[in-house]
Amino acid sequence: MDDVRFSVDLVADVVQMWSQPFMVNAFRAGTIVAVLSALTGWLVVLRRQTFVAHTLSAVGFPGAAGATLLGAGALTGYFGFCLAAAVVIALLGGRGAGRHGHESALVGTVQGFLLACGFLFVALYKGFLNGTSALLFGSFLGITGGQVTVLAVLAVLVLALLAVAGRPLLFASTDAETARVAGVPVRALDLGFLLVLGATVAAVASITGALLVFALLVLPAATAHRITARPARGLALSVLFGLVAVWSALTATYYSPYPLGFWLTSIAFAGFVTAAGGRAGLDRRHRGGRLVTVFPRDGLPGSRRTAP
Repeated sequence: MDDVRFSVDLVADVVQMWSQPFMVNAFRAGTIVAVLSALTGWLVVLRRQTFVAHTLSAVGFPGAAGATLLGAGALTGYFGFCLAAAVVIALLGGRGAGRHGHESALVGTVQGFLLACGFLFVALYKGFLNGTSALLFGSFLGITGGQVTVLAVLAVLVLALLAVAGRPLLFASTDAETARVAGVPVRALDLGFLLVLGATVAAVASITGALLVFALLVLPAATAHRITARPARGLALSVLFGLVAVWSALTATYYSPYPLGFWLTSIAFAGFVTAAGGRAGLDRRHRGGRLVTVFPRDGLPGSRRTAP
């Protein structure tokens, strides 16, 4: 915000920022969507469905535009289009070895058609043009207590579903064929996860805008995957990175003239680059050593990496 600046008293700055009701709602909503997107995004990256997530985030804009054209709220349009697109992708997606290629072609087709619908809705309702920026790039100024409540209820439902189906979903995400042979309902889990993803995208889009959902959904999760492959640690790190990105972006937006989307994407991207660079350095160091066989006291052979 143009008329607000940092002072030497950090505590006073924070108190002043949180004295604004819209900032309190923004932090509440931001915390909810950060946790939702981090947990769901970790599974998205694991399942290699980032293109699906991108498509669902893209179709949120025509959904919000269509709902506004019909006189309904933008949040209704976000949920309606995202959930409908998730069902279409789940029901028409292929199976077997060629599944991912078939799915990519399908989601690309759905994305193109729905984006075209969005342009049509904007053309039909010219008065909507002034509000397209908020729908595309997000705005934290108009978040109400009612929206925070809706997001909180959604978060509880999504977290409950993930807790119940977490273990079989993780199994199906890592090895679908083996899970199917073991009796895991892979097809039902695919549909259920895409519905969870669609609901998460709709919720996050109400804060970040349709075009920046992808950044919050994928970047913290991808950063966590760069650091560890263990599910529990990865999920915890993904949530941590998501919260840091959202809280930092909201604070930076309040004290600067630059939009929320810029700060959110930049902070999340910086975290990913740092993690990727650190991982690359560790990998180079690991490859630089050589393995030698050693015989410990118990007489069993082992291996030890030595410096080059």
